[in-house]
Amino acid sequence: VAASTGSVGAFCPSARSTSWGSSTGSTALSAAKKETEGSKEFWHNAQQDLKSTVAAVALAGALWASPASLASQSSPTMDQSNGNPTVSMLSQMGSASAKEMASGSGARVNKDPESLLRYGLPIKNKEVRKFQIVIEDIKNDIGSKRKAAALDGVKKARNMLQKDQKAMSASCVDGSECDKVMASMKDGLDPLETALKASQDAFTGSEQERDALDLAYKSQVGLAKQLTTLEEQMVPPGYETPVPDDYSDLPRLKARATVEMIVKRPGDEPFNVQGTNFPEVKMTMIIDGYGSPITGGNFVDLVRRGFYDNMKIQRSDGFVVQTGDPDGEADGFVGKPNKSVGGGKHGERLIPLEIFIKGDKQPIYETSIEDEGRGGEATILPFSSYGAMGWARDEYEANSGSSQFFWLLFDSDLTPAGKNVLDGRYPCFGYVVEGSDFLGAIQEGDVITSAKVTAGLDGLVQPK
Repeated sequence: VAASTGSVGAFCPSARSTSWGSSTGSTALSAAKKETEGSKEFWHNAQQDLKSTVAAVALAGALWASPASLASQSSPTMDQSNGNPTVSMLSQMGSASAKEMASGSGARVNKDPESLLRYGLPIKNKEVRKFQIVIEDIKNDIGSKRKAAALDGVKKARNMLQKDQKAMSASCVDGSECDKVMASMKDGLDPLETALKASQDAFTGSEQERDALDLAYKSQVGLAKQLTTLEEQMVPPGYETPVPDDYSDLPRLKARATVEMIVKRPGDEPFNVQGTNFPEVKMTMIIDGYGSPITGGNFVDLVRRGFYDNMKIQRSDGFVVQTGDPDGEADGFVGKPNKSVGGGKHGERLIPLEIFIKGDKQPIYETSIEDEGRGGEATILPFSSYGAMGWARDEYEANSGSSQFFWLLFDSDLTPAGKNVLDGRYPCFGYVVEGSDFLGAIQEGDVITSAKVTAGLDGLVQPK
């Protein structure tokens, strides 16, 4: 997607525009190569760094574009003659002095939406967080066939349940309920261990090994769901994220809600996903009211109203899948304007930009993380998962979001280590937890035939 004027400026404050295909990038590369002559390894790393930066800038430019013009944008020009993309400007990001850096920083990025949702819960129990790491590492070890490491994780998990059960139960709303969950998790570790040992005994690459690893994976998934139940019990009773009174006339989500959506293709054409045809797309999303009470509340309210029913997908370009722009003059949902933000030029109900930074007690509103001088700090929910949901807005207007949203088709090359360009500029208000594989098959013109709130609607607070 071509970067619009000013989009690179958002990525790097010293730059205000870009022109794809100029030779400045190649000149910079030549200078760098000359300075490091004799060090092939350094030069290779520099090329990879530039490639990642270019991809990050491209994505930043794509999403900073005006929502009304997103569908008409084209791809940036890349010079592939020597394997290196060229751009007119190399952006440099200074190191942020932050307590915790954004999701794109560091060598390892957490891409698991359910793990990210667990970390987004407002709980303060160190023992359960350590336990979470062990349970989630088992999944990673199974995926990479590190069977001995996975078995070691099972042993650690069993010991932690024995040693830390009282400390974890003490944080629960209902300690006895948490004790039941942990007892069930102890039982669940046995079939996981059995399956892992069976995979060790089987020949590498054999059907027996695959079957045993599949069983191990399913056992881990069950344990992870129980872990979520355990952590949700630790949210303080009646907890609500503080929201300024300026936004009391907007819908607000107190906790979390589940939304199920069905997408179909005109003419009942199938969706091809990895060689298999499906008659429709079914997705389940968790909408987070802890980190995005106004954004999440606005979305759940629109789903409840049937706003997205029979709405077409308006953008699908490999970066994002986007919808929410209704037919007619209005760019969003037409409704009563907010007393602080006001309304759109065609009567759209607008909501403020809402960003919740880790360590803060409540979100910041009507400003981006960089405008606050806190660029690089981590947000409660990061854009680091395939199917992360973000609220679209106009490039230069923080409070221009109404009803348009996007699913991010996350790729580590587009959101590389240290160069996450979305966190803090857009609110991430939820994730697709089931059916995210369908997103890559969705095309412009496909239709949302159904969007329903299946759980958590009682947490939606309507305007006063």
